[in-house]
Amino acid sequence: MADLLERRYAVSILYASHQGCTRFTEFRQALGEIPPGTLTQRLVELERAGVLRREVTDARPPRVEYVLTAEGQALGAFLDALALWARA
Repeated sequence: MADLLERRYAVSILYASHQGCTRFTEFRQALGEIPPGTLTQRLVELERAGVLRREVTDARPPRVEYVLTAEGQALGAFLDALALWARA
């Protein structure tokens, strides 16, 4: 898990998810200048690590959301502390 969190944008994606982002475009807006391929790759890696869960809603067009798992929610205190440190 630690090596995954070292990757660029991984912590930022988790923090954005903790703040309520669930859709690809919401992550792009929250993170700014992240390349779409990098965002896709990080979302897949975080899903494989069991921190995010990908939910596909059967609609036209299909709706994909990324939701924090229990393990991802457990990182909330860490993310809040890191954000507080970054602001200081």
